[in-house]
Parts: sequence; C-alpha cells; structure tokens
Amino acid sequence: MAQALPGRKICEIEVLQPKCPNVPAGKFTQALTGASLRGVAHRGKWLVVDTTGGFLLVNLGMGGEILLVPSDALPRKWRVRFAFEDGETLTVNFWWFGYVHYVPLGKLDLHPMVAALGPDALDLTLSQFCELLKGRRGGIKAVLLDQSRVAGIGNAYIHDILFRARLHPLRGIATLSDEDVKRLHRAIHTELVRSIEKGGAFYEVGLDGKPGGFSGSDLLVGYREGRPCPECGTSVEKIKTGSTASFVCPRCQPLKTR
Repeated sequence: MAQALPGRKICEIEVLQPKCPNVPAGKFTQALTGASLRGVAHRGKWLVVDTTGGFLLVNLGMGGEILLVPSDALPRKWRVRFAFEDGETLTVNFWWFGYVHYVPLGKLDLHPMVAALGPDALDLTLSQFCELLKGRRGGIKAVLLDQSRVAGIGNAYIHDILFRARLHPLRGIATLSDEDVKRLHRAIHTELVRSIEKGGAFYEVGLDGKPGGFSGSDLLVGYREGRPCPECGTSVEKIKTGSTASFVCPRCQPLKTR
C-alpha cells in the first residue's frame, strides 16, 4: 500500500456497511472525498493512511481483503470502496468484523483504539524491549499478546516466537535472564519478518489479490500437536494457558519457575 497508493486522489467513496466507520457515513465520505493519499504506515493491526483530508484508519479484525482493482472490475464482496481519479479503486472487505475510521489531521493521537496500543513489536529496540518487561509480572505469553503493552503479535505467531526463544508460554517474566530477553526479542523479529517476506498466510491475499506464501509447513510447533519438534524430535504438546491454547515442545521449552 505504501508503494502503490501515495499520489492517488479519491474521487468517490461508497460505504455498504454503515457500522464500519466511526462517524456517520455521510460525514466519512465528505471528509475524504477529494483527498490525496500521502503515505501508509501501520500500528499493530491498524493501517494508517495519511491523506490531505485527514487520516483513514483500517483494521481488518479477524481477517479480510484490501484490494486495488480497476473501477469496472470490483470484487464480489466488499464493505467500503474508495475510487481514484486514475480509474482504479481500493476495496475493503471483512470476513467477520472490522473498522474503517476517519480521524482529522492533527488528531491521530486522540483516536481511542490506536492511542490504547503499545509500541509496535517490530519497532522496539532491544533496550526498549528490556525496559518494557522490567518490573512486569505474569506469564510472558500473556504480556506479549496484550496489545496495550506490545502491538502486533497475535495467536498465529506467538507459539513459534516462544519456541525460537526456548521459553514456555507460562514462564514468569521475573524469571527471565538477560539472555532470555535477547533471544525473545530476536525471535519476535525473525518470525514476524519471515511472515511478511512470504506475503502473509496462504489463506490471505495482498493488495494485488495474490495469496500469501506462509503455510502450515512453515510452522515450527504452532498448531502441530503430536508432531515431532524440529529441534529434538519430542512430540509437540497442546496445553491450556489461561483462556487460550498453546503449542510447545516440553523438552525445548521447560517451565522454569526460578
């Protein structure tokens, strides 16, 4: 999106699902129609599109598609569309629920859902990550999934992140050594960047409609219950960790309490 969208001017907006915007559909379309796109960034699951008319924020929730297509060849399903003067259209679709919000210029920090997020996982330096964990209590998995602490890590990748770091998901933060924290920081970057380079999951599509290349064969222990650990051959186990399940190698990821 950051490569394909800047410089384009919105000439028409259509909202099929009025619950998607954070403001009335009429106000939403009036604010952004005629705006030129200047750049695209992200914060956790939120895509932040900077325009001359304000910020367009998109969150696909549990999944969906954002497609750039010819204006006369729209996809079968979409919830909101932004037609550009050059004859192409950006369509947004959600599988279950999602958000397409408008924020006036200069007020991005006042958007309650974005303001509640912690720093993005890929933006954290090692020293910042160490500081973030300093003095925290609780299990490491719960903290990493808490978007108010660290934004951008979800259930799809947390299992392999912890496996790479050789950490049990219930491992207490207070028990982590400096070396544990270094491995964890490195594992977060390795796993997330690996997925990005493959274009996301195989059941997702990019802006051009091409499916991602990250498949089940790329997983190390996540969702591989009963299969051998890629490092030691021990059977991967599925365990309950709070309200979620986790996949671990009991040999490579022992639960240390001290």
